[in-house]
Amino acid sequence: MIDFKVIILAIFDENDFPHKVTAEIHGKPMIQYVFESAINAGATEVIIATDSPRVGMVAEDFGATVCMIIDEDLTGINRLSDVVDKMGWDDDTVVVNIPGDAPLTPSAIIHQVVENLVDKDGVEFATLYSNVSREVAEKDYTINMVTDKEGYVLYLSRSLIPHQSSDIYSVTEYKNYIELNAYRVSLLKKYKDLPNSELDCVENIEELKLIDNGMKIYAAEANSLIGQRVFTEKDIGKVQLQIAPNR
Repeated sequence: MIDFKVIILAIFDENDFPHKVTAEIHGKPMIQYVFESAINAGATEVIIATDSPRVGMVAEDFGATVCMIIDEDLTGINRLSDVVDKMGWDDDTVVVNIPGDAPLTPSAIIHQVVENLVDKDGVEFATLYSNVSREVAEKDYTINMVTDKEGYVLYLSRSLIPHQSSDIYSVTEYKNYIELNAYRVSLLKKYKDLPNSELDCVENIEELKLIDNGMKIYAAEANSLIGQRVFTEKDIGKVQLQIAPNR
């Protein structure tokens, strides 16, 4: 059994609808489903990191450990770094970041990304993708990736990649970065000191800062779908139809 921790970021984003992560689904806040997925996957600790006292109180009500993010200037990976510092986890600790808006996340893919990280020597960051159609790859919220033949990420983009230029060869599927990631704490500690990346600044994808600084990201196709993500209020209704009322 692999020992790993989970951090669920529940940070207010100006593009989110109000009280997104605490939206009620069958009598429970959405983020509680994410928390329960992490517990069911066997995580030894599950931390909900938030900048909202309201979210913190809701999380504590269902038994979660809460870490408050005070620095408003921190962004995604730097927020994770802040949490691991506060928790005092050592460099070899495996940490999984599960999207706070993915209440249908199956435990199987949490296990998968952890095992992929542990099995790859010298890798401090492993992630997953799903193969999607061009229609899905073109959506505003989709981040696409390309990998080399060994599964290491070459690039990520909010644009459609690879670009279809050939009249002979057609791209039939695209790799959708599902943002379920496993890290070594050592990488999270190093991240904040890395030089800034123009690629990250242009694409607004923090993982490009790692690639630009010569660090490897191993990616594999998820063995299960992450399920409906909640990007809009309408998505809550879609999730309600997919979650059993007694879950």
